[in-house]
Amino acid sequence: MLDNRRFMLIAAGLLASLALAGCGKQAPIATPTGAPAARVYVVGTDAAYTPFESQNDKGEIVGFDIDVVKAIASKAGIEVKFVNTPWEGIFNALGQGDRDLLVSAITITDERRQTMDFSKPYFDAKQLIAVRTDAPVARFEDIKAMKVGVQNGTTGDEVVGKLQGKSSGNIKRFESTPLALKELEAGGVEAVVADNGVVVHYLANNTAGGFKTVGDASFPVEHYGIAVKKGNAELLARINKGLDDIKADGSYDKIYAAHFGSTPK
Repeated sequence: MLDNRRFMLIAAGLLASLALAGCGKQAPIATPTGAPAARVYVVGTDAAYTPFESQNDKGEIVGFDIDVVKAIASKAGIEVKFVNTPWEGIFNALGQGDRDLLVSAITITDERRQTMDFSKPYFDAKQLIAVRTDAPVARFEDIKAMKVGVQNGTTGDEVVGKLQGKSSGNIKRFESTPLALKELEAGGVEAVVADNGVVVHYLANNTAGGFKTVGDASFPVEHYGIAVKKGNAELLARINKGLDDIKADGSYDKIYAAHFGSTPK
């Protein structure tokens, strides 16, 4: 009986010693490479703006903007993930930190610079008017009394608002430019004002003809930029360096030609 009690006490002591030794030697869990996982930068884009960004049949986000940012990221040594983000909330998502950067055919403006920072311009654009071929429209002023479709919150919305008055009942605002152009096809509006790249691509690929485009000298050249949160100088510098690199080695021209059929002029 005494031997059994002594054995139990010795065994308990050994177990306690082993437990303490195990706690003292426990090492932190490391990744297989011993390095922390690389950060993935979340890129917000409104994927309804062909040929700049859209979703293919597999649900993948594709387009000119997407290819440009992928090439920049490769040069900058960063990983990116694209997330479809509705235009109406895209800037709030950046400001709140839900997105690290934005690429969505975003025109650089002084007003937007107050709340976000932009990369160097990566694309030049102008507004363009789309109307039926027989419409008596030769300049911007000619649509002043017409029903005009625009994408809400875009430069097209701004210029038409200045022409007709921001609260004009003749301005019909849509979630995307393709929706505005569909309304033009259906006869619900008489004209659409939007960025030239989107208008030209849509009319070339989605209608059977019967429409024309009209430019106007009053439309200034606009510059698209990649947006980052205000004050994020480190990320902005990496993006600008990557953009410089893809322009220098010809990658940018190849991407441009693949989407627009020619190199930039």
